[in-house]
Amino acid sequence: MAGGGQVRGIRDRIRSVSSTAKVTRAMELVAASKMRRAQERAVQARPYAETMRSVLAQLAAYTAGGEGANLHPLLQSRQVGHLSYVHITADRGLAGGLNANINRAGAALILQHQPGVDRISVVSAGRKGRDFFRRSGMEMLADFPELGDFPNFEDVRPIARLIIDEFVSGRVDQVFIGYQRFVNAAVQRPTTRQILPIVAPAGADAGAGAVDFIFEPSPEQLLQTLLPRFVEMQVFEAVLEARASEQSARMVAMRQATDAAKEMVADLTLAYNKARQESITSELLDIVGGTAAIENA
Repeated sequence: MAGGGQVRGIRDRIRSVSSTAKVTRAMELVAASKMRRAQERAVQARPYAETMRSVLAQLAAYTAGGEGANLHPLLQSRQVGHLSYVHITADRGLAGGLNANINRAGAALILQHQPGVDRISVVSAGRKGRDFFRRSGMEMLADFPELGDFPNFEDVRPIARLIIDEFVSGRVDQVFIGYQRFVNAAVQRPTTRQILPIVAPAGADAGAGAVDFIFEPSPEQLLQTLLPRFVEMQVFEAVLEARASEQSARMVAMRQATDAAKEMVADLTLAYNKARQESITSELLDIVGGTAAIENA
């Protein structure tokens, strides 16, 4: 009886693990389908975002001296009393170490700047990041959950408008953004960078070989339109990169879970066969022993 119970237990476990493998395989296929679309959107946005970042950051460096610093408030650097951090994560788990990695990167950024500022707040876009910083006791300036798997520009724009308004009003003095940058299906790189005030990229020198810009219309009117759009595009690009990273990480995690389940089924099947053989052998020995006892009676 004990052997029969063991066989039934192993058989039930094989059935359970096989069902789990089917679920994880289905989730892998769904994530792979979503990843292709999210990857296309992220890759298509990169040339525009990177070119815009380069041109406007160079323009910001060019206008930073003299009266140029007064052309637009988004260019103005000031003493940092209140730092805000835009943290972009997934709303759901089952994506391996994706959310944990960007949460650690965000926490490291905050710890790095914490000694030099009076106040740090977080703008979260995704439940996993929001829950992490709430557990840490951080001040939450705003929360933007449920952006969806394929957010459009208008879905993301309120995040950019919030940080622009906070910065222009003087309530926030510096803004960083953190997200997972999509490299390939197996690699997602935690990335943090400053987006306000707008600064020239590392190594840029407006004085060496800089183009003498001719503004038409006036620099004030151009920057009034372009610089807010620049910030909005950076936030939008970060969200697209994060969504592509999420789907690729989930696809890989579900593939690994499916492979692990299949290996477990193979091991359980071997154990099942051994237990079944032991049960049959035990029953045969009981029969032989009983027959011998009857014959000797």
